[in-house]
This record gives sequence, structure tokens and C-alpha cells, in this order.
Amino acid sequence: MTDELPCGWAPADDKLYRDYHDEEWGVPERDPRALWEKFQLDGHQAGLSWITILRKRETLRKEFDGFAPEKVARWSDARVAKALRNPGIIRSEQKVRATVRNAQVYLDMCDQGVDFADYVWGYVDHEPIVSRLRSWRDAPTKTALSEALAKDMKRRGFAFCGPTIVYACMQAVGMVNDHEVRCPRFEAVMERRR
Repeated sequence: MTDELPCGWAPADDKLYRDYHDEEWGVPERDPRALWEKFQLDGHQAGLSWITILRKRETLRKEFDGFAPEKVARWSDARVAKALRNPGIIRSEQKVRATVRNAQVYLDMCDQGVDFADYVWGYVDHEPIVSRLRSWRDAPTKTALSEALAKDMKRRGFAFCGPTIVYACMQAVGMVNDHEVRCPRFEAVMERRR
């Protein structure tokens, strides 16, 4: 990846952050399980910086059984307590229990024949919204679409899915291309729209 003019939020001196920007952020993700994981990670980020989640992501994945909903949905109180003893994760009981609940809701949707990827991507007509931002600071923290999706997710029983969390996830999974137009990733992501 070139070092020319990346999005301003991706510091050149932080390899983890920069690699995330250069390889993952904004790339359209259409795998339902991978999307569910990203929504969980954004939920765990609430009130924290994203770099905290990036630094803990592999430990979070390991503790949460690879974010396999069918495993996490069966967690007992004892399994939640075990997770909360792991210093490598975000040790918020509310967030851990929300992940368990979200796995159950995800599986309920599957049982009803609802594909999670089709569900979330349906809010943008299955095509990324292109923002054409001059500066990352111009990106909204929530939109009418993220509010609508968050409201419906809450109605279905999901937790830690407010409109700001949902918008951050929409950016991360490429439902919205919020790379700055001067950023080399803007065009690269545009080429991967479908």
C-alpha cells in the first residue's frame, strides 16, 4: 500500500491501525457470520477507542469461540464468568452478555430464514453508499439509515446496536465508503463494490 495521503484517522506511525485502514476498513463484507462478528466488535468498542479493540481483537476472537454464533449462544453464566476473568478482552459484563444475546438473536433470524448479510445490506439496497468525503472529520456519527437499522435491530432483540455503533460498523464493513476521496483506498474500495 502506498504511503500517499491515507485517511487522516489512520496514523502512519501505528502499523496495526494503518494495516486495518489499508486492508480491511471499508471493504464490502458480505459474509453473514463475519458481519455479525464486526457488529459485536463495534459493540465492544462503545465508549473506547477503536485501536483498543484492534489490539484485543485476536484475544476477543479466541475467548468468544471465534465469534461462532452457534457456540456463543449456548454460553452459561459460568462461561460468561470465565470470559470476564480474561484480562485480554473488554471485561464488561453488559457487553459480554450482549454478545451472547446477539448470538441467540442471530440464530433466531437464521431459523426464520433471514440471512444477516441480506438483512443489513438491504438497508443500503445491497450497494455501498459513496460519501466522497474531503476529510474524515466530515463523516457523520450516525445517519437516518443507521438509526433505522439500529431501531430494527433493537426490535429484534439485539443489544449494543445504537445508531452510532451501527454507523461505525456500516463504515467498517463497506456499506458506506467513507474513505477520503484523496485516499488511495477510496478508489480501491470502489472497485470492490460487488
